[in-house]
Amino acid sequence: MTAVDMPRAGLSVAMRTFFVVLWRDIFVTWREIVPFLAQTVIQPFLTLFIFGKVLADLGYVQGDFAAILLPGVVALNGFFGALQSTTMPLVMDFAWTREIEDRLLAPIPIPLVAIEKIIFGAIRGVLSALVMAPVGFLILDDVTWSAGSWPLVILVIVLGSLVGAAIGLVLGTLVPPTRINVMFAIILVPLMFTGSTQFPWRGLENLEWFQVVCALNPLTYVSEAMRAELVPQVPHIPLWLDLVVMLGSVIVFSAIGIKGFMRRALD
Repeated sequence: MTAVDMPRAGLSVAMRTFFVVLWRDIFVTWREIVPFLAQTVIQPFLTLFIFGKVLADLGYVQGDFAAILLPGVVALNGFFGALQSTTMPLVMDFAWTREIEDRLLAPIPIPLVAIEKIIFGAIRGVLSALVMAPVGFLILDDVTWSAGSWPLVILVIVLGSLVGAAIGLVLGTLVPPTRINVMFAIILVPLMFTGSTQFPWRGLENLEWFQVVCALNPLTYVSEAMRAELVPQVPHIPLWLDLVVMLGSVIVFSAIGIKGFMRRALD
């Protein structure tokens, strides 16, 4: 083997190991598909039912609110499904199960282990989002998405899930296990309610301070991108800006998360 062939061989082994580890995580998810779907569907199902069905039938919300709500809930499910699927296993791996040590001993660079965590979390996020779309169609009256909108919708879901997974990597490497409950209270809940999932961002013009707060949340751009494609008649952030912010968020949070992962792995 020549000197040139040796790095190529090492790269080939690393990539094979990467996909084996990723496939193993996907296989475990498939074996636990029922608990995964239950965890994914229950909370957003109740959100859609109460806000989109019950309150609409009672006349407390406008008739088009369901069409505005569903894209936001799908975005929320993908974003948080990816975030939690990345954060919680990392916290447990580094603190209790120490399963992460087996992966660190595999013939794969440490940054690739972190990237695998992001990709796997994003896959779970995409599944979480896609499951909610037909559920929403069944619950909500007169809400449909045209076939032509689906390619861009799937792109937004994938990008939004990658953003959630990248943020999950950051949180999973920064938050100590003893503070995991605090994290949900002071980080995840504010992220959920400032992500413009239940309302269009442009509609906050009379509440400027809250509009600024929502603009700092990456989830806002996922929700607004979904609405830009599915309910374009509602004022929204331009789609190109949503995509740029999401892509930038993936890059920035992935870089921060990988750095934090390497610090924890080498401690």
